[in-house]
Amino acid sequence: MTQPVEDKLFSVRDQAVLVSGGSRGIGRALAEGFAERGAQVIISGREQATLERTAGEISKAPLQVRAIVADVARPDDISHLVDQVLKEFGRIDTLVSVAGVNKRMKVENYTPEEFDWILDINLRGAFLLAQRVGRHMIGRRSGSIINIDSLNTYAPLKGVTPYAISKAGVSMMTRGMATEWGQHGIRVNAIAPGFFPTDLSKKLWAQDKMRTWGEGNTPLGKLGEVRDLVGSAIFLASPAARFVTGQVLRVDGGCSAGISWPIEL
Repeated sequence: MTQPVEDKLFSVRDQAVLVSGGSRGIGRALAEGFAERGAQVIISGREQATLERTAGEISKAPLQVRAIVADVARPDDISHLVDQVLKEFGRIDTLVSVAGVNKRMKVENYTPEEFDWILDINLRGAFLLAQRVGRHMIGRRSGSIINIDSLNTYAPLKGVTPYAISKAGVSMMTRGMATEWGQHGIRVNAIAPGFFPTDLSKKLWAQDKMRTWGEGNTPLGKLGEVRDLVGSAIFLASPAARFVTGQVLRVDGGCSAGISWPIEL
């Protein structure tokens, strides 16, 4: 009996994949998704203990997930991170830029320091990391960069305006880099999650009124699970997406498809 031929269209096996913000939440889920499919995964974040614990938990034999401490708000950390990955693995095939922070409060109450903290990590850090990795990819004439966008770039939610500003910047950064780097064989895309309980937001979504509201505004009638994002990331990093760049893939259960209102049909 003839054995089926492995379909490599969606394969990320043997890729070197760097996931910033990979120790928890969305970053952890995506890192694990790549590791399960035979990629050499490197995760970065600010807390060494958390990184090392996550790396141990999501490693898939024979490959071990590598953990490197780096704060993307610090340009020197970014340089060290990328240099270390290239020294150990020789290349970066895919960058998944997840590192991000948020703080909920009224617009008028943010201090300059709080605003800078959000923008420095979510936008400036994402830009500098992609820039540093992009230089390497230009030299190789190959690579995929996947940024994490947000539902807030479709419709900003009250109480998170600086976060929405930062993600709007990420969205434009994605398109701008895709426009400039396409000639070098580099694809730059983004994933925009909808309502996803993560380590940082699960207390919020545990509230009955929040869960009811979130489910009511999601056409699929439920909140997302971080593993629901894995398929999109694998697709964007794989040969299946070789002609896809400059796009925002909204994985939101239909939230951005329209506005729900309390009328029975």
